[in-house]
Order: sequence, then C-alpha cells, then structure tokens
Amino acid sequence: MSRIAKKPVDIPSGVELSINGQVVAAKGPKGSLSVTLHDSVQVNQEDNVLNFSPRDETKSSLALTGTLRSVVNNIVNGVSTGFEKKLQLVGVGYRAQAQGKKLSISLGFSHPIDYAVPEGIEIETPVATEIIVKGCDKQLVGQVCAEIRAFRPPEPYKGKGVKYADEQIVRKEAKKK
Repeated sequence: MSRIAKKPVDIPSGVELSINGQVVAAKGPKGSLSVTLHDSVQVNQEDNVLNFSPRDETKSSLALTGTLRSVVNNIVNGVSTGFEKKLQLVGVGYRAQAQGKKLSISLGFSHPIDYAVPEGIEIETPVATEIIVKGCDKQLVGQVCAEIRAFRPPEPYKGKGVKYADEQIVRKEAKKK
C-alpha cells in the first residue's frame, strides 16, 4: 500500500464531515465540497481522524487508496483554509484588472482579454502586474491559473508572459552571428 494512504487525515475544528456510502462531503467556513470514492476504497472515521484502506489487494486499488486520500485531504484543507496561487505579468504594458466576476487582461494583443471567473473562485489584483486566484477547490484554482497562463505563456528569450510567482523560467541564449 502507498505510504500516503497509510497516513490518516485529521479533521480540523470547524469542519463538518459526513460519509454517506461512498460520498464524502465536507463543510467549513470557506464553503462545502464533496467527492465520490471509488468502490475499491473504504474509509473509516474515528473521532476527528479519517483512515483509508483498500477493499482488496490489487495494484489499482492500492494506488487509488493513496490518490483518494490526497483528494479528501485537499477537500478538508480547502473548506477550512482555502487555496491560493499567484500569477505575475512580465512585459511592457502587460496589466490585469479584476472587475467583479470578470478579469480584464492586456497582454500585448490588439484587444484586451476578458476572462469570466468561474463560480467558487475569487480573483484579486493588488498590483496591475499581479493576479491572486483564491478558492476552496484546489483543482479549480489550478485550472483557472493554467487557463490564464495559457493566454501568453512565458517565452524563453526575454521571459515575457504570464508566469506563476514561484516559477523559474529557463532562459535561452540569443542567436549569435
């Protein structure tokens, strides 16, 4: 069995967790999320701890146990504290502005890009060249960041484009005569 699957999930105070068959639902101060577990994984709740175990010893059920343990842990952390990712705009004239449920981005094209923010996601622009994406669903936060970054990914020669705040861009040397 994977090492991650053996580690129990601690439920913090303020988070209500309910297990109904194979559906695990969590509700907390940041929102509520649920996930349906695979049939080959079983979950047991003891006090404020969740333990995961496979129903049989097949290779796929052992792998799924660790995966679903991580997914449930992300749900519990998301409804209690939430997730946040930062994007940076690098380039002359590149800027972003959040307006309600819409993000307007200027990335050097002939027109500004209007990105509709999905439900459950908050976007802030404290500085014109920085975008902060917040939400309780880790997968959705990552997906929104990837979609925004895909408008103008960083290029390797000057590093211009939309990049994650902790991303290191591998630079290439320009062509020489």
